[in-house]
Amino acid sequence: MSTTADPITTEVVRNFVLSCAEDMNASLWRSAHSAVIYEGKDSAVALMDEHGNMLGQSTGVPLFIGAIDVCVHHVKDYYGDDIAEGDIFIMNDSYMQGTHLHDVTAIGPIFHQGELVGFGAARAHWGDIGAIDPGSTMGSTNIYQEGLRLGPTRIIRQGKQVREWYDHLRLNTRLPDATIGDLGSQVAAIRTGERRLAQLLDRIGSQTYRAACQNIFEQARRMDREAIAAIADGTWSREGYLDNDGVGDEPIKVALSLTVSGENLVVDLTGSSGPVPGSVNCGAKQTESLLRLAYKTMINPDRAITGGSFETMSVKIPDFCMFNAQEPAACEWYFTGLGLLADLFISCMSEAMPQRSTAAHYGDSMVAGFFSVDPKRGQWFALEPTAGGWGGRADSDGTSALINLVNGGFRNIPAEVYETKFPVRLEEFSIRADSGGAGRHRGGCGVVRRYKMLEGCYSALWFERSKTPAWGLNGGGDGAGPYIEITLPDGSTEHPLKMRARAFEAGTVFQTMTGGGGGNGNAKSRPFDEVLSDVRQGYVSRQGAWDVYGVRIDDDMHVDTGASEPRV
Repeated sequence: MSTTADPITTEVVRNFVLSCAEDMNASLWRSAHSAVIYEGKDSAVALMDEHGNMLGQSTGVPLFIGAIDVCVHHVKDYYGDDIAEGDIFIMNDSYMQGTHLHDVTAIGPIFHQGELVGFGAARAHWGDIGAIDPGSTMGSTNIYQEGLRLGPTRIIRQGKQVREWYDHLRLNTRLPDATIGDLGSQVAAIRTGERRLAQLLDRIGSQTYRAACQNIFEQARRMDREAIAAIADGTWSREGYLDNDGVGDEPIKVALSLTVSGENLVVDLTGSSGPVPGSVNCGAKQTESLLRLAYKTMINPDRAITGGSFETMSVKIPDFCMFNAQEPAACEWYFTGLGLLADLFISCMSEAMPQRSTAAHYGDSMVAGFFSVDPKRGQWFALEPTAGGWGGRADSDGTSALINLVNGGFRNIPAEVYETKFPVRLEEFSIRADSGGAGRHRGGCGVVRRYKMLEGCYSALWFERSKTPAWGLNGGGDGAGPYIEITLPDGSTEHPLKMRARAFEAGTVFQTMTGGGGGNGNAKSRPFDEVLSDVRQGYVSRQGAWDVYGVRIDDDMHVDTGASEPRV
Protein backbone atom coordinates (compact mmCIF):
# COMPACT_ATOMS: atom_id res chain seq x y z
CA MET A 1 0.00 0.00 0.00
CA SER A 2 1.50 3.32 -1.10
CA THR A 3 1.83 6.24 1.28
CA THR A 4 0.41 9.65 0.34
CA ALA A 5 1.06 13.16 1.63
CA ASP A 6 -1.73 15.68 2.04
CA PRO A 7 -1.34 19.28 0.75
CA ILE A 8 -0.45 20.67 4.18
CA THR A 9 2.29 18.09 4.74
CA THR A 10 3.59 18.76 1.23
CA GLU A 11 3.90 22.48 1.97
CA VAL A 12 5.62 21.78 5.29
CA VAL A 13 8.16 19.57 3.50
CA ARG A 14 8.64 22.12 0.69
CA ASN A 15 9.51 24.91 3.10
CA PHE A 16 11.47 22.67 5.47
CA VAL A 17 13.91 21.50 2.79
CA LEU A 18 14.44 25.10 1.66
CA SER A 19 15.14 26.04 5.27
CA CYS A 20 17.57 23.13 5.52
CA ALA A 21 19.46 24.41 2.50
CA GLU A 22 19.72 27.91 3.96
CA ASP A 23 21.06 26.48 7.22
CA MET A 24 23.61 24.50 5.23
CA ASN A 25 24.69 27.65 3.44
CA ALA A 26 25.00 29.60 6.69
CA SER A 27 27.26 26.88 8.05
CA LEU A 28 29.41 27.05 4.91
CA TRP A 29 29.80 30.82 4.97
CA ARG A 30 30.45 31.08 8.70
CA SER A 31 33.16 28.43 8.75
CA ALA A 32 34.94 29.13 5.43
CA HIS A 33 38.54 30.35 5.52
CA SER A 34 38.60 32.31 2.24
CA ALA A 35 37.06 35.75 1.74
CA VAL A 36 35.82 34.76 -1.71
CA ILE A 37 33.44 32.37 0.10
CA TYR A 38 32.54 34.05 3.41
CA GLU A 39 32.37 37.57 1.94
CA GLY A 40 31.98 36.99 -1.80
CA LYS A 41 29.51 34.08 -1.35
CA ASP A 42 31.02 32.20 -4.32
CA SER A 43 29.23 29.00 -3.38
CA ALA A 44 25.95 27.14 -3.42
CA VAL A 45 24.47 24.22 -1.53
CA ALA A 46 21.69 21.79 -2.31
CA LEU A 47 19.64 19.07 -0.69
CA MET A 48 18.54 16.22 -2.99
CA ASP A 49 16.62 12.99 -2.76
CA GLU A 50 18.31 9.59 -3.00
CA HIS A 51 18.07 9.72 -6.81
CA GLY A 52 19.79 13.09 -7.08
CA ASN A 53 16.62 15.13 -7.73
CA MET A 54 16.73 18.68 -6.40
CA LEU A 55 14.66 19.37 -3.27
CA GLY A 56 16.07 22.50 -1.68
CA GLN A 57 18.65 25.00 -2.81
CA SER A 58 20.13 28.01 -1.06
CA THR A 59 20.84 31.55 -2.07
CA GLY A 60 24.31 31.82 -3.58
CA VAL A 61 25.57 31.41 -7.12
CA PRO A 62 22.44 30.30 -9.03
CA LEU A 63 24.50 29.08 -11.97
CA PHE A 64 25.73 26.21 -9.78
CA ILE A 65 22.31 24.93 -8.77
CA GLY A 66 21.29 23.31 -12.03
CA ALA A 67 24.59 21.47 -12.33
CA ILE A 68 25.03 20.11 -8.80
CA ASP A 69 22.68 17.19 -9.32
CA VAL A 70 24.92 15.78 -12.05
CA CYS A 71 27.72 15.44 -9.49
CA VAL A 72 25.52 13.13 -7.41
CA HIS A 73 24.89 11.01 -10.50
CA HIS A 74 28.63 10.81 -11.21
CA VAL A 75 29.32 9.67 -7.62
CA LYS A 76 26.57 7.06 -7.78
CA ASP A 77 27.76 5.78 -11.16
CA TYR A 78 31.39 5.58 -10.05
CA TYR A 79 30.96 4.07 -6.58
CA GLY A 80 27.75 2.11 -7.04
CA ASP A 81 26.79 0.32 -3.83
CA ASP A 82 30.07 1.30 -2.20
CA ILE A 83 28.57 4.41 -0.58
CA ALA A 84 28.27 4.40 3.20
CA GLU A 85 26.96 6.63 5.93
CA GLY A 86 29.53 9.30 6.84
CA ASP A 87 31.20 9.31 3.39
CA ILE A 88 32.15 12.55 1.64
CA PHE A 89 33.18 12.78 -2.01
CA ILE A 90 34.62 15.71 -3.96
CA MET A 91 35.01 16.46 -7.67
CA ASN A 92 35.80 19.41 -9.93
CA ASP A 93 36.28 17.98 -13.43
CA SER A 94 35.28 20.65 -15.95
CA TYR A 95 33.80 18.21 -18.43
CA MET A 96 31.76 16.32 -15.83
CA GLN A 97 30.28 19.19 -13.83
CA GLY A 98 30.81 21.94 -16.39
CA THR A 99 32.62 24.64 -14.38
CA HIS A 100 36.28 25.54 -13.92
CA LEU A 101 38.55 23.53 -11.64
CA HIS A 102 38.33 26.09 -8.82
CA ASP A 103 34.70 25.12 -8.21
CA VAL A 104 34.99 22.04 -6.04
CA THR A 105 31.79 20.15 -5.26
CA ALA A 106 31.51 18.10 -2.06
CA ILE A 107 28.79 15.43 -1.95
CA GLY A 108 27.64 13.38 1.01
CA PRO A 109 24.97 10.65 1.25
CA ILE A 110 22.28 11.14 3.90
CA PHE A 111 21.02 8.08 5.75
CA HIS A 112 18.13 7.76 8.18
CA GLN A 113 17.80 4.64 10.30
CA GLY A 114 20.21 2.87 7.96
CA GLU A 115 18.30 3.83 4.78
CA LEU A 116 19.67 6.14 2.07
CA VAL A 117 17.21 9.04 1.87
CA GLY A 118 19.14 11.74 0.04
CA PHE A 119 22.35 13.62 -0.66
CA GLY A 120 23.75 16.93 0.50
CA ALA A 121 26.09 18.92 -1.73
CA ALA A 122 28.15 22.07 -1.32
CA ARG A 123 30.09 23.74 -4.12
CA ALA A 124 32.61 26.47 -3.35
CA HIS A 125 35.37 28.34 -5.15
CA TRP A 126 38.83 27.34 -3.87
CA GLY A 127 41.33 30.21 -4.06
CA ASP A 128 44.17 28.26 -5.64
CA ILE A 129 44.00 24.89 -7.34
CA GLY A 130 47.61 24.63 -8.55
CA ALA A 131 47.31 26.26 -11.98
CA ILE A 132 50.17 27.82 -13.93
CA ASP A 133 49.34 31.19 -12.35
CA PRO A 134 48.37 31.87 -8.74
CA GLY A 135 44.63 32.07 -8.27
CA SER A 136 42.89 32.20 -11.65
CA THR A 137 44.92 32.11 -14.84
CA MET A 138 43.77 34.33 -17.69
CA GLY A 139 46.04 32.73 -20.30
CA SER A 140 45.41 28.98 -20.25
CA THR A 141 45.01 27.10 -23.52
CA ASN A 142 44.32 23.59 -22.18
CA ILE A 143 42.88 22.00 -19.06
CA TYR A 144 46.28 20.76 -17.87
CA GLN A 145 47.42 24.33 -17.25
CA GLU A 146 44.44 25.05 -15.02
CA GLY A 147 45.24 22.99 -11.96
CA LEU A 148 44.39 19.79 -10.11
CA ARG A 149 41.54 17.93 -11.83
CA LEU A 150 39.44 15.45 -9.90
CA GLY A 151 36.72 13.05 -10.89
CA PRO A 152 34.54 11.60 -8.10
CA THR A 153 36.94 11.12 -5.18
CA ARG A 154 36.18 9.85 -1.67
CA ILE A 155 38.01 12.01 0.86
CA ILE A 156 36.11 10.90 3.98
CA ARG A 157 35.19 7.25 4.51
CA GLN A 158 32.52 6.53 7.13
CA GLY A 159 33.38 9.68 9.02
CA LYS A 160 37.19 9.33 8.88
CA GLN A 161 39.43 11.42 6.67
CA VAL A 162 41.28 9.59 3.90
CA ARG A 163 44.71 10.87 4.88
CA GLU A 164 46.48 10.36 1.56
CA TRP A 165 43.89 12.48 -0.24
CA TYR A 166 44.14 15.31 2.27
CA ASP A 167 47.94 15.20 1.85
CA HIS A 168 47.51 15.22 -1.93
CA LEU A 169 45.32 18.32 -1.78
CA ARG A 170 47.84 20.15 0.42
CA LEU A 171 50.65 19.38 -2.02
CA ASN A 172 48.76 20.78 -5.02
CA THR A 173 47.84 24.27 -3.90
CA ARG A 174 49.69 27.44 -2.98
CA LEU A 175 47.20 27.93 -0.11
CA PRO A 176 47.11 24.58 1.73
CA ASP A 177 45.63 25.84 5.01
CA ALA A 178 42.84 27.81 3.34
CA THR A 179 42.12 24.93 0.98
CA ILE A 180 41.71 22.38 3.74
CA GLY A 181 39.76 24.91 5.80
CA ASP A 182 37.33 25.61 2.96
CA LEU A 183 36.89 21.88 2.39
CA GLY A 184 36.05 21.56 6.07
CA SER A 185 33.34 24.22 5.71
CA GLN A 186 31.79 22.25 2.85
CA VAL A 187 31.78 19.10 4.95
CA ALA A 188 30.18 21.05 7.81
CA ALA A 189 27.44 22.24 5.45
CA ILE A 190 26.60 18.69 4.44
CA ARG A 191 26.58 17.51 8.07
CA THR A 192 24.20 20.37 8.87
CA GLY A 193 21.86 19.14 6.17
CA GLU A 194 22.00 15.62 7.58
CA ARG A 195 21.03 16.78 11.05
CA ARG A 196 18.23 19.05 9.87
CA LEU A 197 16.69 16.48 7.54
CA ALA A 198 16.76 13.87 10.32
CA GLN A 199 14.55 16.17 12.41
CA LEU A 200 11.87 16.08 9.72
CA LEU A 201 12.15 12.35 9.07
CA ASP A 202 11.88 11.56 12.77
CA ARG A 203 8.52 13.38 12.76
CA ILE A 204 6.85 12.18 9.54
CA GLY A 205 8.83 9.12 8.43
CA SER A 206 10.65 8.47 5.17
CA GLN A 207 7.60 7.20 3.23
CA THR A 208 5.47 10.29 3.85
CA TYR A 209 8.53 12.41 3.11
CA ARG A 210 9.03 10.70 -0.26
CA ALA A 211 5.36 11.10 -1.13
CA ALA A 212 5.54 14.83 -0.37
CA CYS A 213 8.64 15.13 -2.55
CA GLN A 214 6.81 13.52 -5.46
CA ASN A 215 3.97 16.00 -4.99
CA ILE A 216 6.48 18.87 -5.10
CA PHE A 217 8.03 17.55 -8.30
CA GLU A 218 4.66 17.06 -10.01
CA GLN A 219 3.51 20.56 -9.07
CA ALA A 220 6.62 22.01 -10.71
CA ARG A 221 6.06 19.95 -13.86
CA ARG A 222 2.45 21.09 -14.12
CA MET A 223 3.23 24.78 -13.57
CA ASP A 224 5.97 24.74 -16.22
CA ARG A 225 3.74 22.98 -18.75
CA GLU A 226 0.97 25.52 -18.20
CA ALA A 227 3.37 28.48 -18.49
CA ILE A 228 4.88 27.31 -21.79
CA ALA A 229 1.49 26.35 -23.23
CA ALA A 230 0.33 29.94 -22.62
CA ILE A 231 3.01 31.28 -25.01
CA ALA A 232 2.14 31.50 -28.72
CA ASP A 233 4.04 28.98 -30.83
CA GLY A 234 6.98 30.36 -32.76
CA THR A 235 10.74 30.49 -33.26
CA TRP A 236 12.98 33.39 -32.26
CA SER A 237 16.74 33.80 -32.83
CA ARG A 238 19.51 36.07 -31.57
CA GLU A 239 23.31 36.26 -31.80
CA GLY A 240 26.14 38.29 -30.31
CA TYR A 241 29.93 38.29 -29.93
CA LEU A 242 32.38 37.96 -27.08
CA ASP A 243 35.37 40.28 -27.35
CA ASN A 244 37.88 37.42 -27.53
CA ASP A 245 38.97 34.24 -25.73
CA GLY A 246 41.76 35.80 -23.67
CA VAL A 247 44.65 34.60 -25.86
CA GLY A 248 43.61 35.93 -29.28
CA ASP A 249 41.87 39.05 -30.62
CA GLU A 250 39.13 37.49 -32.74
CA PRO A 251 35.50 37.99 -31.61
CA ILE A 252 33.64 34.80 -30.73
CA LYS A 253 30.14 34.19 -32.00
CA VAL A 254 27.37 33.09 -29.64
CA ALA A 255 24.07 32.15 -31.28
CA LEU A 256 20.77 30.88 -29.95
CA SER A 257 17.36 30.01 -31.33
CA LEU A 258 14.30 29.29 -29.23
CA THR A 259 11.22 27.40 -30.39
CA VAL A 260 7.92 27.10 -28.52
CA SER A 261 5.56 24.36 -29.62
CA GLY A 262 2.63 23.53 -27.37
CA GLU A 263 3.98 22.66 -23.91
CA ASN A 264 7.56 22.29 -25.16
CA LEU A 265 10.43 24.76 -25.46
CA VAL A 266 13.54 23.87 -27.48
CA VAL A 267 16.79 25.84 -27.25
CA ASP A 268 19.32 25.31 -30.05
CA LEU A 269 22.88 26.67 -29.93
CA THR A 270 23.71 25.77 -33.52
CA GLY A 271 25.68 28.62 -35.03
CA SER A 272 27.75 29.30 -31.92
CA SER A 273 31.52 29.13 -32.21
CA GLY A 274 33.33 25.84 -32.10
CA PRO A 275 35.92 25.19 -29.36
CA VAL A 276 38.36 28.09 -28.98
CA PRO A 277 42.04 28.10 -27.96
CA GLY A 278 41.44 30.26 -24.87
CA SER A 279 39.60 29.40 -21.69
CA VAL A 280 36.00 30.46 -22.44
CA ASN A 281 34.93 26.92 -23.35
CA CYS A 282 32.20 25.51 -21.12
CA GLY A 283 31.05 22.00 -20.27
CA ALA A 284 27.64 21.01 -21.64
CA LYS A 285 26.11 20.43 -18.22
CA GLN A 286 26.93 23.94 -17.07
CA THR A 287 25.61 25.36 -20.33
CA GLU A 288 22.32 23.58 -19.67
CA SER A 289 22.35 24.93 -16.12
CA LEU A 290 22.71 28.49 -17.42
CA LEU A 291 19.80 28.06 -19.79
CA ARG A 292 17.74 26.72 -16.89
CA LEU A 293 18.62 29.84 -14.94
CA ALA A 294 17.65 32.12 -17.83
CA TYR A 295 14.42 30.13 -18.25
CA LYS A 296 13.65 30.57 -14.57
CA THR A 297 13.96 34.35 -14.79
CA MET A 298 11.04 34.34 -17.24
CA ILE A 299 8.98 31.26 -16.30
CA ASN A 300 7.59 30.93 -12.75
CA PRO A 301 10.49 32.89 -11.19
CA ASP A 302 8.82 32.97 -7.77
CA ARG A 303 8.86 29.18 -7.38
CA ALA A 304 11.92 27.30 -6.16
CA ILE A 305 13.76 24.94 -8.49
CA THR A 306 13.00 21.27 -7.84
CA GLY A 307 13.56 17.90 -9.46
CA GLY A 308 10.35 18.47 -11.44
CA SER A 309 11.48 21.76 -13.00
CA PHE A 310 12.60 22.25 -16.60
CA GLU A 311 11.07 19.09 -18.07
CA THR A 312 9.35 21.26 -20.68
CA MET A 313 12.72 22.52 -21.98
CA SER A 314 15.22 20.61 -24.12
CA VAL A 315 18.64 21.89 -25.18
CA LYS A 316 20.51 21.11 -28.40
CA ILE A 317 24.25 21.77 -28.28
CA PRO A 318 26.42 20.80 -31.28
CA ASP A 319 29.18 18.30 -30.53
CA PHE A 320 31.79 20.72 -31.91
CA CYS A 321 30.96 23.82 -29.88
CA MET A 322 32.48 26.09 -27.24
CA PHE A 323 29.48 25.24 -25.03
CA ASN A 324 30.20 21.51 -25.19
CA ALA A 325 33.81 21.46 -24.00
CA GLN A 326 35.77 18.26 -24.51
CA GLU A 327 39.24 17.35 -23.26
CA PRO A 328 41.68 19.12 -23.46
CA ALA A 329 39.76 22.41 -23.94
CA ALA A 330 40.58 25.19 -21.47
CA CYS A 331 37.61 26.16 -19.26
CA GLU A 332 38.92 28.62 -16.65
CA TRP A 333 36.59 31.46 -17.79
CA TYR A 334 33.73 29.17 -18.78
CA PHE A 335 31.09 31.64 -17.53
CA THR A 336 32.05 34.45 -19.91
CA GLY A 337 29.98 33.15 -22.80
CA LEU A 338 27.15 32.20 -20.46
CA GLY A 339 26.33 35.80 -19.55
CA LEU A 340 25.87 36.65 -23.23
CA LEU A 341 23.93 33.42 -23.79
CA ALA A 342 21.54 34.34 -20.97
CA ASP A 343 20.84 37.74 -22.53
CA LEU A 344 20.17 36.14 -25.92
CA PHE A 345 17.71 33.71 -24.33
CA ILE A 346 15.91 36.46 -22.40
CA SER A 347 15.68 38.65 -25.50
CA CYS A 348 14.09 35.79 -27.44
CA MET A 349 11.66 35.20 -24.59
CA SER A 350 10.96 38.93 -24.49
CA GLU A 351 9.70 38.70 -28.06
CA ALA A 352 7.57 35.70 -27.14
CA MET A 353 6.36 37.37 -23.91
CA PRO A 354 6.37 41.15 -24.63
CA GLN A 355 4.60 41.89 -21.34
CA ARG A 356 7.78 40.69 -19.57
CA SER A 357 10.35 42.12 -22.00
CA THR A 358 13.76 42.79 -20.48
CA ALA A 359 16.72 44.43 -22.21
CA ALA A 360 20.20 42.96 -21.93
CA HIS A 361 22.36 43.46 -18.85
CA TYR A 362 26.09 44.14 -18.58
CA GLY A 363 26.55 40.41 -18.65
CA ASP A 364 29.94 39.33 -17.29
CA SER A 365 31.64 38.87 -13.93
CA MET A 366 34.16 41.68 -14.59
CA VAL A 367 36.86 40.24 -12.36
CA ALA A 368 39.73 42.20 -10.81
CA GLY A 369 42.36 40.26 -8.89
CA PHE A 370 45.35 41.27 -6.76
CA PHE A 371 47.75 38.89 -5.04
CA SER A 372 51.22 38.18 -3.74
CA VAL A 373 53.14 34.92 -3.95
CA ASP A 374 56.16 36.08 -1.97
CA PRO A 375 56.34 33.79 1.11
CA LYS A 376 58.51 36.34 2.97
CA ARG A 377 55.87 39.07 2.63
CA GLY A 378 52.95 36.73 3.08
CA GLN A 379 50.87 35.08 0.41
CA TRP A 380 47.43 36.57 -0.18
CA PHE A 381 44.75 36.57 -2.86
CA ALA A 382 42.03 39.17 -3.43
CA LEU A 383 39.66 38.20 -6.22
CA GLU A 384 36.19 39.58 -6.78
CA PRO A 385 33.51 40.19 -9.42
CA THR A 386 32.22 43.69 -10.05
CA ALA A 387 28.58 44.75 -10.22
CA GLY A 388 27.03 46.51 -13.22
CA GLY A 389 23.76 47.60 -14.79
CA TRP A 390 20.76 45.44 -15.70
CA GLY A 391 18.37 45.99 -18.57
CA GLY A 392 15.24 48.09 -18.45
CA ARG A 393 12.04 46.07 -18.17
CA ALA A 394 8.62 46.44 -19.74
CA ASP A 395 7.33 48.26 -16.68
CA SER A 396 10.38 49.55 -14.75
CA ASP A 397 13.99 50.71 -14.93
CA GLY A 398 16.89 48.30 -14.82
CA THR A 399 18.73 47.90 -11.53
CA SER A 400 22.09 49.63 -11.05
CA ALA A 401 25.16 48.22 -9.30
CA LEU A 402 23.90 44.64 -9.23
CA ILE A 403 25.96 41.51 -9.79
CA ASN A 404 25.37 39.78 -13.12
CA LEU A 405 22.72 37.11 -13.71
CA VAL A 406 25.18 34.24 -13.77
CA ASN A 407 26.45 34.95 -10.26
CA GLY A 408 23.25 35.87 -8.40
CA GLY A 409 24.20 36.10 -4.73
CA PHE A 410 27.94 36.48 -5.44
CA ARG A 411 29.18 39.80 -4.02
CA ASN A 412 32.15 42.10 -4.31
CA ILE A 413 34.32 42.29 -1.22
CA PRO A 414 33.39 45.23 1.07
CA ALA A 415 35.92 48.06 1.20
CA GLU A 416 36.42 47.60 4.95
CA VAL A 417 37.33 43.93 4.50
CA TYR A 418 39.47 44.63 1.46
CA GLU A 419 41.57 47.26 3.21
CA THR A 420 41.86 45.25 6.42
CA LYS A 421 42.97 41.98 4.86
CA PHE A 422 44.95 43.15 1.83
CA PRO A 423 47.50 45.93 1.11
CA VAL A 424 45.14 47.57 -1.36
CA ARG A 425 43.14 50.77 -0.77
CA LEU A 426 39.72 51.08 -2.36
CA GLU A 427 39.68 54.78 -3.24
CA GLU A 428 36.34 54.92 -5.03
CA PHE A 429 33.17 52.87 -5.33
CA SER A 430 30.51 54.85 -7.17
CA ILE A 431 27.78 54.79 -9.80
CA ARG A 432 29.05 55.25 -13.37
CA ALA A 433 26.82 58.03 -14.70
CA ASP A 434 25.41 57.76 -18.25
CA SER A 435 26.34 54.06 -18.53
CA GLY A 436 22.74 52.82 -18.58
CA GLY A 437 21.01 52.67 -21.96
CA ALA A 438 18.42 55.39 -22.56
CA GLY A 439 14.77 54.39 -22.79
CA ARG A 440 11.27 54.92 -21.48
CA HIS A 441 12.61 52.57 -18.84
CA ARG A 442 16.29 53.32 -18.38
CA GLY A 443 18.96 50.65 -18.16
CA GLY A 444 20.75 50.32 -14.84
CA CYS A 445 24.16 51.93 -14.40
CA GLY A 446 27.52 50.28 -13.99
CA VAL A 447 29.98 51.10 -11.23
CA VAL A 448 33.44 52.57 -10.79
CA ARG A 449 35.91 50.89 -8.45
CA ARG A 450 39.38 52.38 -8.03
CA TYR A 451 42.13 50.40 -6.28
CA LYS A 452 45.52 51.68 -5.19
CA MET A 453 48.31 49.20 -4.48
CA LEU A 454 50.03 49.98 -1.18
CA GLU A 455 52.63 47.29 -1.81
CA GLY A 456 54.09 45.81 -4.96
CA CYS A 457 52.01 42.82 -6.03
CA TYR A 458 50.52 40.99 -8.98
CA SER A 459 47.26 41.83 -10.70
CA ALA A 460 45.03 40.19 -13.28
CA LEU A 461 41.89 41.37 -15.08
CA TRP A 462 39.01 39.84 -17.00
CA PHE A 463 36.44 42.32 -18.34
CA GLU A 464 34.08 41.52 -21.24
CA ARG A 465 31.23 42.70 -23.45
CA SER A 466 32.84 45.71 -25.14
CA LYS A 467 31.97 44.38 -28.63
CA THR A 468 28.41 43.38 -27.70
CA PRO A 469 27.44 45.64 -24.79
CA ALA A 470 23.97 45.41 -23.28
CA TRP A 471 21.48 46.06 -26.06
CA GLY A 472 18.19 47.88 -25.75
CA LEU A 473 14.71 46.64 -26.66
CA ASN A 474 11.69 48.32 -28.23
CA GLY A 475 13.71 51.33 -29.34
CA GLY A 476 15.79 51.61 -26.18
CA GLY A 477 19.49 52.51 -26.33
CA ASP A 478 22.46 50.27 -25.63
CA GLY A 479 24.34 50.41 -22.35
CA ALA A 480 27.98 51.45 -22.17
CA GLY A 481 30.67 48.79 -22.35
CA PRO A 482 33.42 48.25 -19.74
CA TYR A 483 36.52 50.41 -19.44
CA ILE A 484 39.82 50.02 -17.56
CA GLU A 485 42.53 52.57 -16.79
CA ILE A 486 45.76 51.57 -15.05
CA THR A 487 47.89 54.51 -13.93
CA LEU A 488 51.51 53.53 -13.21
CA PRO A 489 53.67 55.38 -10.66
CA ASP A 490 55.40 57.28 -13.51
CA GLY A 491 52.03 58.66 -14.67
CA SER A 492 51.70 56.55 -17.82
CA THR A 493 48.43 54.71 -18.42
CA GLU A 494 47.28 51.39 -19.84
CA HIS A 495 43.80 50.24 -20.85
CA PRO A 496 43.58 46.42 -20.98
CA LEU A 497 40.24 44.68 -20.52
CA LYS A 498 41.87 41.28 -20.11
CA MET A 499 45.29 40.83 -18.57
CA ARG A 500 47.18 37.79 -17.40
CA ALA A 501 48.82 38.11 -13.99
CA ARG A 502 51.81 40.48 -13.95
CA ALA A 503 53.74 42.42 -11.33
CA PHE A 504 53.05 46.08 -10.52
CA GLU A 505 54.83 48.51 -8.22
CA ALA A 506 53.37 50.10 -5.12
CA GLY A 507 51.40 53.23 -6.00
CA THR A 508 49.82 51.78 -9.14
CA VAL A 509 46.14 52.71 -9.45
CA PHE A 510 43.51 50.55 -11.17
CA GLN A 511 40.25 52.19 -12.14
CA THR A 512 37.62 49.73 -13.34
CA MET A 513 34.31 50.70 -14.93
CA THR A 514 31.59 48.19 -15.63
CA GLY A 515 28.92 48.46 -18.28
CA GLY A 516 25.29 49.48 -17.95
CA GLY A 517 22.08 47.73 -18.98
CA GLY A 518 20.12 48.36 -22.15
CA GLY A 519 17.14 50.70 -22.20
CA ASN A 520 13.57 49.61 -22.94
CA GLY A 521 11.31 51.81 -25.07
CA ASN A 522 11.68 55.26 -26.62
CA ALA A 523 13.87 57.58 -24.52
CA LYS A 524 11.85 60.62 -25.65
CA SER A 525 8.80 59.20 -23.88
CA ARG A 526 10.52 59.18 -20.47
CA PRO A 527 8.71 61.73 -18.27
CA PHE A 528 10.54 64.93 -17.33
CA ASP A 529 10.34 64.20 -13.60
CA GLU A 530 11.99 60.79 -14.01
CA VAL A 531 14.86 62.25 -16.04
CA LEU A 532 15.29 64.97 -13.42
CA SER A 533 15.38 62.33 -10.68
CA ASP A 534 18.06 60.42 -12.65
CA VAL A 535 20.22 63.56 -12.81
CA ARG A 536 19.78 64.38 -9.13
CA GLN A 537 20.72 60.84 -8.13
CA GLY A 538 23.78 60.69 -10.38
CA TYR A 539 22.52 58.09 -12.85
CA VAL A 540 22.47 60.56 -15.75
CA SER A 541 24.53 63.74 -16.23
CA ARG A 542 22.92 67.03 -17.20
CA GLN A 543 24.56 66.76 -20.61
CA GLY A 544 23.32 63.19 -20.96
CA ALA A 545 19.80 64.27 -20.09
CA TRP A 546 19.87 66.64 -23.06
CA ASP A 547 21.78 64.43 -25.51
CA VAL A 548 19.70 61.25 -25.16
CA TYR A 549 16.45 62.34 -23.50
CA GLY A 550 16.05 65.83 -24.92
CA VAL A 551 15.51 67.24 -21.42
CA ARG A 552 17.21 70.50 -20.44
CA ILE A 553 18.17 70.71 -16.75
CA ASP A 554 19.05 74.21 -15.53
CA ASP A 555 21.72 75.22 -13.03
CA ASP A 556 19.22 75.03 -10.18
CA MET A 557 18.52 71.38 -11.05
CA HIS A 558 15.04 71.95 -12.43
CA VAL A 559 13.61 70.98 -15.81
CA ASP A 560 13.48 73.82 -18.35
CA THR A 561 10.30 72.61 -20.06
CA GLY A 562 10.38 75.36 -22.66
CA ALA A 563 13.84 74.34 -23.85
CA SER A 564 13.18 70.60 -23.62
CA GLU A 565 11.84 68.40 -26.38
CA PRO A 566 8.18 67.40 -25.98
CA ARG A 567 7.39 63.90 -24.79
CA VAL A 568 6.13 61.35 -27.30
